[in-house]
Amino acid sequence: MWHLPCINRIVNNVNNSNNNPPQNSKHYLAVLGLLLGAVCWGIIWYPYRLMAEAGISGAVSSFYTYCIATFFASIYCAKHWRSLLTLSPRIIVLAAVAGWTNLAYVLAVIDGEVMRVMLLFYLSPLWTLILAHFWLKEKTQLTGYIAIAVALLGAFVMLHEPSVSSLPLPRNTAEWLALSSGMGFSLTNVITRQSTHLTVRAKSFAVWIGVLLISLIYILVTNTALPAPQTFSVTQWGTMVVATLLLVLATLVVQYGVTKMEATKASVIFVFELVVAAIASYFLAHETMSTNEWIGGGLIMAAAIFAAFNHQD
Repeated sequence: MWHLPCINRIVNNVNNSNNNPPQNSKHYLAVLGLLLGAVCWGIIWYPYRLMAEAGISGAVSSFYTYCIATFFASIYCAKHWRSLLTLSPRIIVLAAVAGWTNLAYVLAVIDGEVMRVMLLFYLSPLWTLILAHFWLKEKTQLTGYIAIAVALLGAFVMLHEPSVSSLPLPRNTAEWLALSSGMGFSLTNVITRQSTHLTVRAKSFAVWIGVLLISLIYILVTNTALPAPQTFSVTQWGTMVVATLLLVLATLVVQYGVTKMEATKASVIFVFELVVAAIASYFLAHETMSTNEWIGGGLIMAAAIFAAFNHQD
C-alpha cells in the first residue's frame, strides 16, 4: 500500500542512530510532528462519524481501524518480535492508557458536539502540568499556576448552565468521555516522555494494540454487536482505511514529538487541533458555538499558552 514507504521513512528518520541533526533541527522536527498530528486528530472524527451514521458504533469502527493499523505494523515490525519479551512492563501501562484515551475520544466526538468535546479534551495541559510536576519532577513556575487557574475558569464558564445544574459539570456521557480522554492523553504524554528507553516504533505499536484490545473489551462489556468484516461495504472499508491512515500518521509523529519535547509544551502545541476541528466542524457538521463556549474555550486556550512557557529550555 502506498502509505507504507512514508511510514518507513518517518520511522527510519527517528531511529537512525547514524543521523544526529543539531538540537535545533530536532526541536523543529518535533514541533512539525506535533502540528501534523494535531491536523490529523482535528479531522479524524469525521470518518468515525460517517461510520456511526451508517450504523457502525465508534467502538466497532475503532476495533477494525486499529486492526488494520496493527496488521501492517506487525508485518513491518516482524523482525523485532523477539525483542518484545525484553521490553519494560511500562509499555503495558502505556498501551492500556492510550487505548482508553483514543477510544473515549472517538466515542465522544461521535455523540457530542465536536468543539465542546475538543475543549474538554484540551484541559489536558492542566492535567499534564500536574502530572509533570509530581511524576516527572519538572519544576512548576508561576506561569504554570496561572495556567491552572485560567483553565479551571475557562471550564467553569463553558460548563456552567444554571438551567441544567448548579455545578459546572459535563452535561452528557460524550462530554464525560472527552474529559477522561484528555486526562488519559496527559498521562500518555507523561509516560511517553519518561519512557525514553523505548523506541518510537515500540511505543506506537503499543498504542495501536492498546486501542484494539480496549475496544474489544468495551464491545464485550457493553454487549455491542461485532459485525463480520464481509458485512461492510466498499465505501465503509474505504472510510475506515482513511481513518487508519490518519491515526497511523498521527501516532508516529506525536510519539516522536512527545519524546523530543517537554510534556507540557507538547500538549500546548497540540492545541492547534482546536483550530482544525473548529473549521472542520463548521463546514462538515454545521456546528456552531455559543457565547459562553467561545469565552470558556478562549480561556482554556490561553491557559494552554501559559503552560507552554512553564518550563525553560
